[in-house]
Amino acid sequence: MELRHGIRDNLGQFLHQLVQVLLVGLTIGMTRTVVPALAESDFGVPKNSFVLLSAFVVAFGLVKGVMNFVAGRLSERVGRKQVLLMGWLVALPIPVMIWYAPNWNWVVAATVLLGINQGLTWSMTQTSKLDITRLEERGLTLGLNEFAGYVGVALAGILTAYLATRFGARQGLLVFGLAVIGSALLLTQLWVKDTLPWAKAEAAKHMPGSAQVLRPRYPANVSVNPSTREIFTLMSWRDKRLMALSQAGLVEKFVDALVWVFYPVFLYQQGVSLTNVGWIIGVYGFVWGGSQLFTGRLSDRVGRHGPNVWGMWMCGAGVAAMVLDEGVAWWAVSAGVSGFGMALLYPNLSAAVADISHPAWRGSAIGIYRFWRDLGYGIGALGLGLAAHFTGQMQAAFWFVAVSMFASGAVLWWLGEETHPRLNPARG
Repeated sequence: MELRHGIRDNLGQFLHQLVQVLLVGLTIGMTRTVVPALAESDFGVPKNSFVLLSAFVVAFGLVKGVMNFVAGRLSERVGRKQVLLMGWLVALPIPVMIWYAPNWNWVVAATVLLGINQGLTWSMTQTSKLDITRLEERGLTLGLNEFAGYVGVALAGILTAYLATRFGARQGLLVFGLAVIGSALLLTQLWVKDTLPWAKAEAAKHMPGSAQVLRPRYPANVSVNPSTREIFTLMSWRDKRLMALSQAGLVEKFVDALVWVFYPVFLYQQGVSLTNVGWIIGVYGFVWGGSQLFTGRLSDRVGRHGPNVWGMWMCGAGVAAMVLDEGVAWWAVSAGVSGFGMALLYPNLSAAVADISHPAWRGSAIGIYRFWRDLGYGIGALGLGLAAHFTGQMQAAFWFVAVSMFASGAVLWWLGEETHPRLNPARG
């Protein structure tokens, strides 16, 4: 039977994968509001211990980055579904560890498992959707993927804030986490299909001599079956376009690390209630997630390069605005500006990578891009923690991130190019 590509032709499986990424977002989101805000009162972190507070996100970023790399290569050998199942099995102990945690080290250890879970599961939900959809749907596909995931992040932050207020932080996170992860395991086993056969079918259509309507600008001088080393060097420095995208992905995660580590603490120290902290950070997540319904599809029409560059600069502006004034309304609007910037970036950086990655090694390319991107959690969290530590001011972390975003956007503008094959096709 011929495998057909397209959202409509694979609607059932596409919807299953959207549910999966929603659950992935709920899993990471449960640690976003409650854990940092109550680090001092419930987990014994001394006040103004900026580097220690950042430690759990540093651990998360380093582990998730490596697991993205592993997931991409592994999925081309054992299939996408098996990697997804591995990710959910790893997640099972996380809520139990946070519930039991006698000190902050247990939270850091739980976050290591979270990094493994997110690297395996989020990578696979994204790759699986790209496997079964058409090239001209790529922006929309990734927009829907990230919409579902970050709506999950936002919802989890709000719901766990209410559960922590009602039942206590530990008990609330335990019940929420086990319900989400248990549901994900069951749904994966029963309904998710392995999409690797679709990727192989698409690769066959891109063999020399085959007819192609669109001609992507794939990198030249790449082996038919490239090694891990070859793809890694290609993504990291050999191809300036892919290098520009990888560095932008790395730096954009500075924003998310800041939102995760310091937004809750900063707002809580300003006297904002825990539930309002959840709502302000929820604005960031909802705008980020909801806007991707538009921004992903937009890039299918106008291209990836412009939205990516402007997204970097808009994120930087939103982060800077957080410390320029005060008030719940101001902070919510500032968070929303950063969220919209991320909405321009998140589907479209990945779509740009997918545009110029051959289907035969696309899973590996996306995995390496996500390796660099999520390494930004660790590098960003360490950088903002050190900035705050050496100045004694949490606001320094915000300026560190804002300046980094503006500089990285300039690099992307200078070295990058339009990757959409309809707008900038390969010649010859």
